[in-house]
Amino acid sequence: MDTVVVQLPEEPSAGPGGGRPARPRLLRLGPGDTADFGRGAPDVPVPVALDDPAVSRRAGQIVAAEDYWRLSNFSRTSTYVVENLEGAGEHVKVAPGRVGAPVPFEFSRVLLPGTDGEASFKVFAPEHAYLDGTVAGGAAAPGTGEPTTSPFALDPTSKYFLVLLALCEPRLRQASSAAVPGVGDVVERLRGLDGCAELTRSAVNYHIDYLTSVKLRLREDDSVPGPGQLGGKREELVAFALRFDLVREEHLPLLPKRRSTVPAQGGRTCGGTAHGG
Repeated sequence: MDTVVVQLPEEPSAGPGGGRPARPRLLRLGPGDTADFGRGAPDVPVPVALDDPAVSRRAGQIVAAEDYWRLSNFSRTSTYVVENLEGAGEHVKVAPGRVGAPVPFEFSRVLLPGTDGEASFKVFAPEHAYLDGTVAGGAAAPGTGEPTTSPFALDPTSKYFLVLLALCEPRLRQASSAAVPGVGDVVERLRGLDGCAELTRSAVNYHIDYLTSVKLRLREDDSVPGPGQLGGKREELVAFALRFDLVREEHLPLLPKRRSTVPAQGGRTCGGTAHGG
């Protein structure tokens, strides 16, 4: 099973004028797998290539574990930073020469000093496990034996979960509804949350891609979708989530109150900062 997914740095788009942006290129790792990152060399390529002259040819290594990963910093002078993309500025620093620093975040961005700002790549640990059958206060329900975990570990405090909930909302409220919200509808629906005021269409599409290809493993094809396929992806995602009760009516209060003639004051927090949005 893939427990860690590396989103490789973007490559220049091909074709006149750049063409359609390529879908993210993903490197999937199972427990114990390793991947070096750095500038690389013609005779010594690295799986995660960072095209920056300030980055060492072999700058470091990541090692996949069960639901987290470790980072080694091979530099003698540079400190690397790992940001939690779902946190409010939460990060860890990995000092020069540090080997095997554990990273517990589900969404991470690794930052290395570069010639023009930072060189970076993203790492996801989508198999984070959450206990099933908790009681009030978050304590585990009484019982014996190993705890039960969900095969699809979704974090209700994350932005991707809010995007999924907004997509499923019409059918949660009215099962016969055939309308699945578009990306623009999701942006507007979540904008009332404190942390989503600047949510963008590209960020919503990013979360949909993460849910379908990484988190729920509905699609393994990383090719660019053709016309009309984006709507089909949303339909597939909603049908799957509702079939297995991944989102339920009890989650609806996470969304902002529907607007009436007098807009409601305040709003819930939208899971902190996130990539692209």
